Amino acid sequence: MSAELICVGTELLLGDILNSNAQYLAQEFAILGIPHYYQSVVGDNIGRVHQVIDQACQRSSILVFTGGLGPTPDDLTTEAIASYFNAPLIEDPDVLQDIKDKFNAMGRVMSPSNCKQALIPQGASVLPNPSGTAPGMIWQPRSNLTILTFPGVPSEMKRMWQETAVTFLKQLGWGQEIIYSRLMKFRGIGESALAEKVGDLLNLSNPTVAPYASLGEVKLRVSAKAPDETAALALIEPIALKIQEIAGLDYFGSDKDTLASVVGQLLREAKQTLSVAESCTGGGLGEMITTISGSSDYFYGGVISYDNRVKVALLDVNQQDLEQFGAVSHTVAQQMALGVKNKLKTDWGISITGIAGPGGGSEEKPVGLVYIGWATPESTTFASEYRLGQNRERETIRYISACLALDGLRRLLIEKLEKNVINSTLLL
Repeated sequence: MSAELICVGTELLLGDILNSNAQYLAQEFAILGIPHYYQSVVGDNIGRVHQVIDQACQRSSILVFTGGLGPTPDDLTTEAIASYFNAPLIEDPDVLQDIKDKFNAMGRVMSPSNCKQALIPQGASVLPNPSGTAPGMIWQPRSNLTILTFPGVPSEMKRMWQETAVTFLKQLGWGQEIIYSRLMKFRGIGESALAEKVGDLLNLSNPTVAPYASLGEVKLRVSAKAPDETAALALIEPIALKIQEIAGLDYFGSDKDTLASVVGQLLREAKQTLSVAESCTGGGLGEMITTISGSSDYFYGGVISYDNRVKVALLDVNQQDLEQFGAVSHTVAQQMALGVKNKLKTDWGISITGIAGPGGGSEEKPVGLVYIGWATPESTTFASEYRLGQNRERETIRYISACLALDGLRRLLIEKLEKNVINSTLLL
């Protein structure tokens, strides 16, 4: 037995609306331990909805629909399901009264078109919608098939799922086991390279390990099926620890961890502070840092030194070095990092200077060339060159640059913390 999700709505196909319902329900299937192998998005067309149902019935025993339960002519999910199974639509008087009451409560008169929302296939049960006027249904048109429908409005769907659907599915026997996952995150290593390092673990059956990549980041999802979260974690933990040992510093966190949150925690542990000097990222690094609640504990601020005059006046960058090496260079990146550290009186300083494009590049310094500088508490400076690609979009180059800057600081902080631990041990 497995579940299949069918999202109905031409607006989803056009990209006008983000399909957040699919992500939410996929996570909920995992919580209940319901296998889930297929998702479909289909437009507002009865014939095409029938085709999707036909395929889904051949491979899944639970069909969950979202969208298409409104009062307008293009809302045809209920009609399409009923006609596929040759079931007449019956008006439910209790549902109709509930819709009228909701309109009255808002001081409005119900439109005749809303009567359509009170129709359900003969034999189906109403799945109540406490928040809106579009109820869903729970129906078992065949002995081996269960259908649940929900409106497309996420807040309504989520409440209906939690208050009614979860209880119903548990009565069917689901929820005895859960599928629990840990999402491990890595920087500084490619997907294929990481997959090769952990290759033996990719063939496990429970837990399973699956790699996938996102922008500038690689992830490994370690999933286990077990009676509860504690038992699942007992299966996941030894595998996750083994992966961490293999990956070393390339591993930076799991689940809700971000580079910014990890760096923030390391700064707190070290009782140190940070400031930033940005050119091509235009404040993106500072924004990334300040998305973390409480970042004011360790982040003092930054200077957006887009023009060279700002680099000289506010960051003490040497004018002659700017003229000789250019703003996009090792030496300027180092001076920017040290300059902001000194001006704002922080322990650490980070700088970013580069060519984000699409214009401004040359043969010697192409689009995508970025220098990142770091100034340590001892005022030692480092800078690294990155060539992020001439064909990448401007925002991609800016985002990756900010991530590289944070990841570099993360590695430096870990190195210093480990060195301090070793020195403390030697003193003992």
